[in-house]
Amino acid sequence: MRIDGIKKAALRRKYHVRKKVFGTPDRPRLSVFRSNRHIYAQIIDDVAGATLVSASTRAKGLQDQLSNGGDKKAAQIVGEAVAKQALGVGIKCVCFDRNRYKFHGRVKSLAEAARKAGLVF
Repeated sequence: MRIDGIKKAALRRKYHVRKKVFGTPDRPRLSVFRSNRHIYAQIIDDVAGATLVSASTRAKGLQDQLSNGGDKKAAQIVGEAVAKQALGVGIKCVCFDRNRYKFHGRVKSLAEAARKAGLVF
């Protein structure tokens, strides 16, 4: 039953992060999900329960720019894309939700690219 232990630990880490991070209309939450092949980012207003902006390596506009969706370069492109969309909608400040992942590798690349493109967190 090792798989159950891994899932349980992942959920514990996720809840530990989400205890402190909550998206409001003034400062929504930038949530990151990564799989082995792709990376996804959403900006969420938790009060309304709505996704305001989203970008991923599976999006039609971004797939053309990528050779591989599961590397740091892909994460940087997704970070820039989500930041540009957010600034276009009028969102400048967000709180970063790394979900259950360490702030390392692809998650860190996405966050740094979003900061460089103009998001504040």
